[in-house]
Amino acid sequence: MILESLGCATRQIRTPDQLAAVDALVVPGGESTTMSMLLERSQLLDPLRERAEQGLPIFGTCAGMILMASEICDGRDDQHSLGVLDMTVARNGYGRQIDSFETDIEIVGLDTPFHAVFIRSPVVTRLGPEIESLAEVDGFPVLCRKGPVTVAAFHPELSGDDRLHRRWLSQSGICYSRASGPKE
Repeated sequence: MILESLGCATRQIRTPDQLAAVDALVVPGGESTTMSMLLERSQLLDPLRERAEQGLPIFGTCAGMILMASEICDGRDDQHSLGVLDMTVARNGYGRQIDSFETDIEIVGLDTPFHAVFIRSPVVTRLGPEIESLAEVDGFPVLCRKGPVTVAAFHPELSGDDRLHRRWLSQSGICYSRASGPKE
C-alpha cells in the first residue's frame, strides 16, 4: 500500500519468473522460518540470492531483515538466510509478542524522529564493516544499509510515515513521482 501511494506499481512474487520481471523487491515482516520454507518450496531461494548479488534493490523489514542476514544466531536448523548482508541477527531479539513496542528513533539523514513499530523484532548482534547503521535502539542497529539493500528491525509501513520508503526508492535509483508514478 505505501509504495502504491508513492506511485509505484506493486505485485506479489511467487515464482522465479515473476522475480525476474521486477526492478525492486520488498521482503516484508512475518514469520521468518515460514518465509524461508516458502522461498525454498517455490524455488525462489537461489534466484533471490542471485538477483540480490546482481544489485536488485531490496527493502527488508523485520523478518525481511532476518532473511537478508548472513547469520541467524537462534534460527532453526532448516531455516535459510540469503546472506545478502554481512550481519548476525537474533530472531525475536526484543522478546515475544507481548514485548512488542513503539518508539521514536533518530535516523541518519532525516530531520525529525521516525516513529518505529517493533513487533517480535530481530536484534542485530554483529555488523560487517561494509554495513552502514542508520539508526539504533539501546545501542543495537535497527536500520542498516549496504548499496541498494536496506533492512529494518521494525515495521516502517505501520508508522504512517513514508520517508524511509521514499528514501529507499530514491537511493535505489527507482525514480517516481506522486503525480505520475514510476519513471525510468
